[in-house]
Amino acid sequence: MAGFLQIGVLLAMAAVAGVLIMGIVSMARGKDARKQNKLMQLRVVLQGLALLLLFILSLMAVGS
Repeated sequence: MAGFLQIGVLLAMAAVAGVLIMGIVSMARGKDARKQNKLMQLRVVLQGLALLLLFILSLMAVGS
């Protein structure tokens, strides 16, 4: 179970980095502001997911 969580954390962190880079590029180009806002909202959701997975993983480590 811990292995799946570790992979999930890594995937979530990679997704956050990817969305962050896409948002920065979109902002630098100065294109659609609505798309930029949606990308930043998605980044916040993905960060929350990554933190939740890290929290669960740390609880499992403390419990064992």
